[in-house]
Amino acid sequence: EEITAHSSNVSSLVLGKSSGRLLATGGDDCRVNVWSVNKPSCIMSLTGHTTPIESLQINTNEELIVAGSQSGSIRVWDLEAAKILRTLLGHKANICSLDFHPFGSFVASGSLDTNIKLWDVRRKGCVFRYKGHTEAVRCLRFSPDGKWLASAADDHTVKLWDLAAGKIMFEFTGHTGPVNIVEFHPNEYLLASGSFDRTVRFWDLEKFQVVSCIKEEANPVRCVLFNPDGCCLYSGFQDSLRVYGWEPERCFDVVLVNWGKVADLSICNNQLIGVSFAQSTVSSFVVDLSRVTKSGSIPHGLLRDDESLVLPTLTGSSLRRIYDRPSTSCSKPQSRVKHNSESERRSPSSEDDRDEKESKAEIQNPEDYKEIFQPKNAICRTPPRNNEPFPAPPEDEPVTAKEAVKPSQAADDQTPLPKQELVRTDLLLLELLFQFLLQPEPFQRPPIAASTPLPRTEPSVIPAARNEPIGLKVSDFLPAVKNQSQNELVDEEAMSQIRKGHETMCVVLTSRYKNLDTVRALWSTGDIKARNSVDSAVAINDLSVVVDLLNIVNQKASLWKLDLCTIVLPQIEKLLQSKYESYVQTGCTSLKLILQRFLPLITDILAAPPSVGVDITREERLHKCKLCYKQLKNISNIVKNKSGLSGRHGSAFRELHLLMAVLE
Repeated sequence: EEITAHSSNVSSLVLGKSSGRLLATGGDDCRVNVWSVNKPSCIMSLTGHTTPIESLQINTNEELIVAGSQSGSIRVWDLEAAKILRTLLGHKANICSLDFHPFGSFVASGSLDTNIKLWDVRRKGCVFRYKGHTEAVRCLRFSPDGKWLASAADDHTVKLWDLAAGKIMFEFTGHTGPVNIVEFHPNEYLLASGSFDRTVRFWDLEKFQVVSCIKEEANPVRCVLFNPDGCCLYSGFQDSLRVYGWEPERCFDVVLVNWGKVADLSICNNQLIGVSFAQSTVSSFVVDLSRVTKSGSIPHGLLRDDESLVLPTLTGSSLRRIYDRPSTSCSKPQSRVKHNSESERRSPSSEDDRDEKESKAEIQNPEDYKEIFQPKNAICRTPPRNNEPFPAPPEDEPVTAKEAVKPSQAADDQTPLPKQELVRTDLLLLELLFQFLLQPEPFQRPPIAASTPLPRTEPSVIPAARNEPIGLKVSDFLPAVKNQSQNELVDEEAMSQIRKGHETMCVVLTSRYKNLDTVRALWSTGDIKARNSVDSAVAINDLSVVVDLLNIVNQKASLWKLDLCTIVLPQIEKLLQSKYESYVQTGCTSLKLILQRFLPLITDILAAPPSVGVDITREERLHKCKLCYKQLKNISNIVKNKSGLSGRHGSAFRELHLLMAVLE
């Protein structure tokens, strides 16, 4: 099933793990929208954040939802009461990860500022701050017994924290790339982690050592989820689902899924639900787990040559220690926890009250809200656990486990969202503005639970260069000079004055510098410099790093190779649709180089008759050409729609449109 989730790009999403049917999405429009996976309409829209949503999490009972933004603020909403519960402030940069404690009223947050904070939602305060990571914290998970917290970060490490003692228990090293996901085994003292180095590692939490390491050659792992009984691990890759065992390391099954970059997984009624997002749309997919091999199969080539095949142990027969779950909800960490100073904690104030009054929960669909969040029987929870499963795929032909995946509604695949609806041009914005001024009624939101002020209007294109800062004067940041005869400020003094109050920006720029330094290190090693560097830049998932690298590669045309084009073209498609003028300029320059150097070669190879015999090199080149041709066809639609723009953007797109005429 495919839905248009936000008026702007979707930036994060999460599935409820209790029912598997509750979906929350965060967007660049600063809203959090709540959905039911099998229903196309939004149930509730949560407002209050003033910057794009970076991270989301739903608690175990699916009663609370927490969202972190680019500014470092965190907001917690009560879904049943449809109101803001808490606003938590303290981080100095983007919130990259969040998780609810399984029993108590606590939330953990990880940030680009490298800090991890534990918050008491009831008391509105920061209980403890955990310091140890040197780069952004990408994932947080509480252990099933609620005593530990695992963190994964861009510094290639996984750390295990003791909540009661307030200190680190162990640091797991071994990954060679940023670690983006971590997950506890539901029963045993076992931890799984996935990284951009294309490996999934299993860690023993008693012996503090690696149990096994599984490496995939295709794509980095994007999300992982243990089966509820702990018999296997589901790993979401781009366009595939892989089922792993760890003692010994093996792959039980591979299911091909056309879900793109899957963002989260959940299990309901023996069905695995996966969700992914692209631009403003969110897609959901369902895998029938009854058709997927979970254990006892022949390994898919992951055993070493000198290793004998060992059958998996039966569920529950492991000698590894089992979690002791408390019989009652825990109220707070042990008294040994060292609380932070008053400046670290957040106490209620008039500023907080005003901020929470501006945060609203708009009920977009009252009927669905009443059915899901306010059931007549108070024992029945969100949505009911005994939901009817999604319809099974047709049985006209024999279906293998590799084909056990389908979208929730196949009809949506036949009617994709028209691309012109996704393309924002200046002319379209101007036309919408006039329509809004003349006929405001159709554009107003339905008068539902509460009215909220409209979000601030962002410019459609942010200029690449300015003569002076907009609305700012550099002199405002420097100390006043009492005597004109005084010597001018030295550079160090001026920079220290300018940095005051801008710690967040300094952290962001420092992170960007580290990413570029990683790319530069790969550039200086290896035979295929450009390929390695671009691979690294794409894996970092930061368009600013891609732009910086392309600006260098564009200066030397000899660096461009056919396999480099296959990596860069999907990034160019994103750059051409960016709101930043500099990104669009870089995308146009790179696309022009590719068209001039490789388009004739691609068309000639595709038009050539098949060769006689086996020619592996030719087959590889043909595969790359087909991939580039498909990507160029997608980009040609964007170029065609933007060729009507005025100014230098329009002329650049018109030139590209002429170069791409052969594709039509």
